[in-house]
Amino acid sequence: MTATSLLGEIADVGRDRKRGGYSRHAFDQAEGELRTWFVERAQRLSLDVETDRNGNIWAWWGTPGPDAVVTGSHLDSVPGGGAFDGPLGVVSALDAVEILQAKGFRPGKPFAVVVFAEEEGGRFGVPCLGSRLLTGTIDADKARALKDPDGITFAEASAKAGHDPERFGADPEALGRIGRFLELHVEQGRGLIDLGSPVAVGDTVIAHGRWRFSFSGQGNHAGATLIGDRHDPMLPAAAVVGAARRVAKATGDGRATVGRLVPTPGGTNVIASTVDLWLDARVPGGDRTRALVAELSALAKEAAAEEGCLVEIAEESYSDTVTFDAKLRDDLGKWLGGAPELPTGAGHDAGILAGFVPAGMLYVRNPTGVSHAPEEFAEAEDVDHGARALATVLEHMST
Repeated sequence: MTATSLLGEIADVGRDRKRGGYSRHAFDQAEGELRTWFVERAQRLSLDVETDRNGNIWAWWGTPGPDAVVTGSHLDSVPGGGAFDGPLGVVSALDAVEILQAKGFRPGKPFAVVVFAEEEGGRFGVPCLGSRLLTGTIDADKARALKDPDGITFAEASAKAGHDPERFGADPEALGRIGRFLELHVEQGRGLIDLGSPVAVGDTVIAHGRWRFSFSGQGNHAGATLIGDRHDPMLPAAAVVGAARRVAKATGDGRATVGRLVPTPGGTNVIASTVDLWLDARVPGGDRTRALVAELSALAKEAAAEEGCLVEIAEESYSDTVTFDAKLRDDLGKWLGGAPELPTGAGHDAGILAGFVPAGMLYVRNPTGVSHAPEEFAEAEDVDHGARALATVLEHMST
């Protein structure tokens, strides 16, 4: 089976009829179907499958052990996301194993394909939960208490899916097995279009994070309340939405996005009592991301005070600038005949693991340049080229 045909097997799972694209979230029905599919596919390759204490699935080729070569990605998506973000890395890893097995190769080191849980944060708000829990970079109690839009906690959802949330937390044994980690991913931008290359090697990940701005005012009647008598939290929230674009643009290379805004109670003829919005901010270099958020936070407080409202600002996640392992990066380029290097503004499990083990990334060309949307795409020829490239480098890494 090729990577393209494997993607075809899961093409109907988790389709979002309202948004378009796919909605596959941690421990929901669609993601559960994909997890079952992965286990069955891995077992057909005679891989031994286990699920760790944090809900990450490991498929071992041979006996698990230290200094393992590990590859993989995730199966969940953002709401209404594309078909490739996450699953491409998983199906390419399975295809790479099949390619290597077909030529009679056997790894000289322990080898595993991993599927990380809740990479996108599409249900519980914090990205890379599986790898963050594994590495201990998120507190287990904080993770257990995270809630989805329906008020279901991460602990409740995971327990319903058959996991024990009391076991969540740092897993030094699983982490200690990883010798080097490599993640293949569809490119989330236009770099490979401009370079005319089907595959690139990851260089850096821009510092990025998510912040929640909670504005509170006075809910009231939209028709009976005079403008001068209002304390409407929607106004300072709207000010932050507009300012995010202006402040990011002023940095020259920053990104700031409000992709989710929730007014309560949410009636058409009701002045909101509270408005929550989530800011995603990313700026290359040092503390510039936090500086951007600090500027927006000051503006939010000023706008809230002007309207007679209050605002609370909470950091929900943050990842500093990641530079992937230089030796592995150079080796990947050499083994792939001089493949170009690319930075990215997108976060990945490889970026979390890079703080603990040598980690790297491969990107596959996306001719639309669009990601986190239904238009995300990769040509079949490039998908299969990426899987063959992954097989090539994994053979070198595992020898």
